[in-house]
Amino acid sequence: MDNEYILEMRNITKEFPGVKALDNVNFKVKRGEIHCLVGENGAGKSTLMKVLSGVWKYGTYTGDIVYEGEVQQFRTIADSEAKGIAIIYQELALFPELPIYENIYFGHEIMKGHQIDWNETIVRSKEMLDKVRLRVDPSMPVKRLNTGNQQLVEIAKALSKNCKLIIFDEPTSSLNEDDSQNLLKLMRELKESGITCIMISHKLREVTAIADTITVLRDGATICSLDAKKDDISEANIIRNMVGRSMDTVYPKRAKRELGDVMFEIKNLTVENPNTGREILHNVNLKVRRGEIVGLQGLMGAGRTECALSVFGNPYGYKIKSGEVVIDGVSHFFKSPADAIKNGLAYVSEDRKGNGLVLIQDVRFNTTLANLQALVKGVAINDNEEIIVANRYKDELNVKTPSIAQKVNNLSGGNQQKVQIAKWLFVSPKVLILDEPTRGIDVGAKYEIYSLMNKMVEEDGMSIIMISSELPEVLGMSDRLYVMSEGYITGELTAEEATEEKVMRMAINLG
Repeated sequence: MDNEYILEMRNITKEFPGVKALDNVNFKVKRGEIHCLVGENGAGKSTLMKVLSGVWKYGTYTGDIVYEGEVQQFRTIADSEAKGIAIIYQELALFPELPIYENIYFGHEIMKGHQIDWNETIVRSKEMLDKVRLRVDPSMPVKRLNTGNQQLVEIAKALSKNCKLIIFDEPTSSLNEDDSQNLLKLMRELKESGITCIMISHKLREVTAIADTITVLRDGATICSLDAKKDDISEANIIRNMVGRSMDTVYPKRAKRELGDVMFEIKNLTVENPNTGREILHNVNLKVRRGEIVGLQGLMGAGRTECALSVFGNPYGYKIKSGEVVIDGVSHFFKSPADAIKNGLAYVSEDRKGNGLVLIQDVRFNTTLANLQALVKGVAINDNEEIIVANRYKDELNVKTPSIAQKVNNLSGGNQQKVQIAKWLFVSPKVLILDEPTRGIDVGAKYEIYSLMNKMVEEDGMSIIMISSELPEVLGMSDRLYVMSEGYITGELTAEEATEEKVMRMAINLG
C-alpha cells in the first residue's frame, strides 16, 4: 500500500438478516488528513467504522482492512486500539460517577507493580486534558461536565492510548454551536500533530468547512470520494450524491391556507427545579392554532424542553408554581403523561434511544406502545389488529425495514425517528410536540420528516410545536415562532418577520 495512505478498506461486504449493509465498499484515508464520511441514514457509515474498529469482528464480513501497510484481522475493539485506532461514538462511553482521570485510563490503567499508580494516572490525565484544552481538575466527576467537555474527555481518553487514527461518529450532534466549533478547531489541531481523523456527520456545513476529503456512501456502496482542493464540495453536490437526486429545496413548501382557531395554549407557566430551588420557567405564554406549525427556538439551556415536559404531565417532577394548559378551549392541569395523552397532547422526545423507544423490541411493539388500550379485545391484545396497525404506519411513514418484526435497534436513526413518530400518531393527538425531530438524521430522512409534518397539519388538521436547535430548520418549517432565553419567552415572530439575526438577538435577550 502507498505510504501516503494510513488506511485502505477493500471490497468490504457486510450482511445482516434480510439486509446487505455494505456492498463491496472501498474506502481510502490519507495519513494526517480529516476525512469525512457522509450518506443518508442506513447508507452504511457506522457499519463500516464498526468493521474497522473490530466491533464487527474479522470473519463476519468479507474484504480486507489494510492499515499501516498490513492486512488486519481485528476480532475485538482492543485489537484495533492496540494498533492505534480509536472510535468516539455519538453516545459517550463514560462513567458519570467516576473522576475524569479514572475515565481516561479505564481499561488501560497505569500500574506500579500489582497496584494502580493513581498519582501517575492523575499527572498523565492532566497532560491529556491539556492536549484537548480542557482546563479542569482531573479529580472532578465526569457528571459535572457539560456534554461538550465530556466529548473532550473522550478524546483525551483516545489520546492516552497513543492513537494514530480517531473515528468521530456524529461528534457535534448533541453540542451547542460554541462547543461544536471548539471541537472542530481541536480536530484541526490533532491533524497538525499528525493524527488522522475520520468524521461521520450529517451537518454538511461542518463537513465542507473541515474536510480534506469527503467520501459518500449510498445504500451500502461507495458513490464517490471528493478532494476538497480539486472537486466540487458544495452542499448541493454532496446531497446530490447522497440521495441520488437533486433536492431543489431543503424544506418542502406548504400551500397557503387559512389556520383554524387556537387549539393549544400555555398560560402563565412558572416552574421551579425542586433540586436547586431555582425557577427554570418564568410566566411562559404561547398559543398554537389548528393546522399550524409553531417553532420554539433558543440556545441550549433556554428552557424549551423543560417547558414541553412541564405541560406533558410533568414526568420529571418539576415544581409547577403557576400555569394552565388549554386544549380546544378546555383548561387542564395534567398530573401524568397518560393524562396528557388522553386529552390529545403527545410529545416526541429529543432522546429517541433513551426515552422514545424500546430498542430491544421490534417495530410492531414500539408502534403501538402508547395506545395498547385501543387494541385490547376482551382481556388480551388483539395480535392481528396490532400487526395491521404497525404495517399501516410502516407504509404511511415509509419506514425502511424488512418487516415490523425487525428490532428497532437495527434501524437507522431516521427510521427509528419515524417509528417514534408513528407511536404518537397512533394515539391520534390534537397537538404534537416534536423535540429536536431531525437530530442525528441525514438530509434525505429530514426531508421525509418535514413532508410528514406538512401532511399532519394540512390533511389531519393537527397542531405542531417544533423545538429545534437548528435555526434554519425553524425558519424553514414554522408558520410562526417563539424564542426563549433563560426560561423567558423573549419574542414572537411570524414566518415573514423572522430572520436569523432577529432570532439570535432574542435568544441572547438583546431584544
